[in-house]
Amino acid sequence: MIDLLGKRGSGTAHCDGLTRRNFLKIGGMAAGGLSLGQLLAVEARQKTGRSHKAVINIYLPGGPSHLDFFDLKPDAPKEIRGEFRPIKTNVPGIEICELFPRLAKMADQFSIIRSLADSEDAHDCFQCMTGRRSSEKQNAPRGGWPSWGAWASKLQPSEGGVPSNMSLMYPTGNRTWGEAGHGGFIGAAHSPMQLVQKDPLAKPQNLVLEGIQLDRLNDRASLLRGIDKFRRDTDATGQIGGLDEHNAQALNILSNGGLMDALDVSKEDPRIAERYGVNIPTYQRDGAPKMIRNFLIARRLIEAGARVVSLNYSRWDWHGADGMNFPRSREEMPLLDQGLSALLTDLKERGLDKDVAVVMWGEFGRTPKINSNNSRDHWPRANFAFLAGGGMNHGQVIGATDKHGNEPSERPVKFQEVFATLYNCLGIDTATATVLDSQGRPHYLVDSGIKPLPELIS
Repeated sequence: MIDLLGKRGSGTAHCDGLTRRNFLKIGGMAAGGLSLGQLLAVEARQKTGRSHKAVINIYLPGGPSHLDFFDLKPDAPKEIRGEFRPIKTNVPGIEICELFPRLAKMADQFSIIRSLADSEDAHDCFQCMTGRRSSEKQNAPRGGWPSWGAWASKLQPSEGGVPSNMSLMYPTGNRTWGEAGHGGFIGAAHSPMQLVQKDPLAKPQNLVLEGIQLDRLNDRASLLRGIDKFRRDTDATGQIGGLDEHNAQALNILSNGGLMDALDVSKEDPRIAERYGVNIPTYQRDGAPKMIRNFLIARRLIEAGARVVSLNYSRWDWHGADGMNFPRSREEMPLLDQGLSALLTDLKERGLDKDVAVVMWGEFGRTPKINSNNSRDHWPRANFAFLAGGGMNHGQVIGATDKHGNEPSERPVKFQEVFATLYNCLGIDTATATVLDSQGRPHYLVDSGIKPLPELIS
């Protein structure tokens, strides 16, 4: 749902003083304080063939097991190695879980970091969206730390008018698994545009503008009255101006713009859509639904002009009696194998693999020792990251953990190093790029001394 004005009296204030009703909302959540010029002048992107650098950030809520995904220990005792066996990939020397047979055939197209070393011990996607630990919130500049997509939005505007920073993160019962972050001190204008709502079956292209349904958008007079109300509210705050020139574009984007086309998977070649598998819209407890075709929508949004698309997929916290690790893995991992391999194939076939990077990870790894519920508990001392595309050097494993997967034994990697690498894929030099906060102080995108991973970009 797109809601330009929202309901009166919601009263939820944002850090810049604007209330929820002042924002364009997609999927019932605030998109941020973008001016109408930024939000409504979204038209079908011209296919010019120009390079368009972008990143798809896939977050697996709950902490997937590094030991059962990409860092199996077949020589360890049974209570550590678990039930799965590694299989060979098309890159000699690289092995991954037997439940990823499709990915095993394309290991030359991705890289695995087995030594992500600074995971926070918290069920929170904050680190996967900002590169920072939750404890750093206390020392953040006024407005808070921006999501990494907000930095990209500020420094690398999108093409074709589509907002640069977009979110397909479903709201979750565990709130911190469904937040793509915000604009922080950079400003609400660079917050991720939220494209989905709690009900995964709801159609995001079902538009509402002060009660005007899509089939009534041709009533231009009613549309303009709605925009006039939006203008009066926002001009009163002194935050947004210059709306008149975009009234015509508003009708165009709301009725048949490129953004809405990107969200409409029915316009995709059915043979390509089928590769990804079938959505399972039910929630697994407090996690996200298994909307595997959102991987496809992410690709379509990037083609429409977005720079960063973040999404959450399913629930990977399996260490209680109601969700044992190995039975759940046998259900979940083949679905992920299908969807992720389809995305990589899709990007390569469309010539996007050099320009579009993919990162997949969770908030932490899992205990080497299997508990009494045949499951693995939380384990922040070791984690993994999966990287593909982006013109990076692939077909390699970076780092290693000890013989039982307890902690990195070679090449420990920090979250911020991964983000520095992704910024590099976008064409942003983290050594020189800065953004000013509200006090006029410059901030670098990553901490001093943090550099992109040379193994991937050299």
